[in-house]
Amino acid sequence: MNDLSNVALRDHRCSFSCSPFPPPVTYLLISLFFLGAFVSIFIGIVVRNFIFLVSFLLLSCLVVSFVAWNWVQWRRNKAVVSLFIRSSPDSDLGTASDGQLVKITGIASCGSIALESSYEKATRCIYTSTLLHEHCRLAHAERFSTDFYITDLKLGIGATVKAGSNCNVISLIPETDLVSTTRKSRNLSPHFRKWLQQRNLCLQPETRLLRLQEGYVQEGSCVTVMGTLRTENNGLTIVQPPEIFSTGCLWRRLLFPADIDGLIIALAEKPNIQSSTSLLPNAQV
Repeated sequence: MNDLSNVALRDHRCSFSCSPFPPPVTYLLISLFFLGAFVSIFIGIVVRNFIFLVSFLLLSCLVVSFVAWNWVQWRRNKAVVSLFIRSSPDSDLGTASDGQLVKITGIASCGSIALESSYEKATRCIYTSTLLHEHCRLAHAERFSTDFYITDLKLGIGATVKAGSNCNVISLIPETDLVSTTRKSRNLSPHFRKWLQQRNLCLQPETRLLRLQEGYVQEGSCVTVMGTLRTENNGLTIVQPPEIFSTGCLWRRLLFPADIDGLIIALAEKPNIQSSTSLLPNAQV
């Protein structure tokens, strides 16, 4: 089992403090802006022609809009990574070679370890995430992943996904609001109060706004996985890529590239019930 709780807390802090641009790029843009503003104003005063200044301001507005758009998308739960994996074609496990970066969409089933969600107690999960927000601050996180089995929708070929211990998992699984208090309604259910007490969370719902979110992937769900393929002992295994890889520039969405360091797991559109049932393997990881 892989404990990703600290990663969830780090990602939440990073979404507010980090930027899609390295610090040197940010400092360079600020320096160029002040330099361009100084030159434009100087030319306008000396030559008495403010066309250059107007052009500079228009160009600056475009650059600021471009930067702001990327920053907003950066904060939207890995929007760049989501667009990248949706635009990438599914790989063919029948022809893929060892060490190749692959994207597989298929039906997930539990391995030797099955997870249970923290609040709703959903059983037979391969991934769970429960987040408790206090105002805008993430006060508590419980996020876990484990090794599981995926059956490719294309050919019905099965593979083991090593999302367990020591794996850096990049989750694109959304969380759903389960509990949300407002200024007018701060009464908590007995189940929620018990959940807080079991975790020794000394929060004051009467004076603070709380929001509980939970997301999970149960056995039988359709998921998309992107990682490195390993062929060992006549079996297929998908593991975390050994090196960081880039999404590349997504020019259609005006997005800068993002570096990916880990195994990507995302929800996919679920096929019809008959195909889902037939693709569930009996083997365990």
